[in-house]
Amino acid sequence: MSESSDKNGPLRDDELKRELQGHLKATSSPRAEEGLRAEPPADDDPEVAEDTVSGAGSDGPPERLRLELARYLSRTSFPSDRDGLVNELRSRHAPDQLVESLAELPRDQRFGTVHELTSALGPEPRTR
Repeated sequence: MSESSDKNGPLRDDELKRELQGHLKATSSPRAEEGLRAEPPADDDPEVAEDTVSGAGSDGPPERLRLELARYLSRTSFPSDRDGLVNELRSRHAPDQLVESLAELPRDQRFGTVHELTSALGPEPRTR
């Protein structure tokens, strides 16, 4: 019985082995690493915010503020009063500007959602 390949003859098998030796002994992979290349942004990708509270984008200031609050506050943060939310923001290392804007809210008011909190803060984020 012959030990040759069905598709290639013994000479071609030896030739293919020699071609593969360089790839098999190489220190890096012979295949392209596509995951390491960054993809260009698509036309419909959202704009990235530049600033923490007042980032650039098509949304108005209340929407940006709501998204920024939602970044640091979870559903388990609500319902809560001003002091509880300020403590939560500080524990999650939120930007000082965001914490200070909540510190100006009335102490006795309770908030059930990020939306209620954003409405209480007004149309523009408060800055000092």
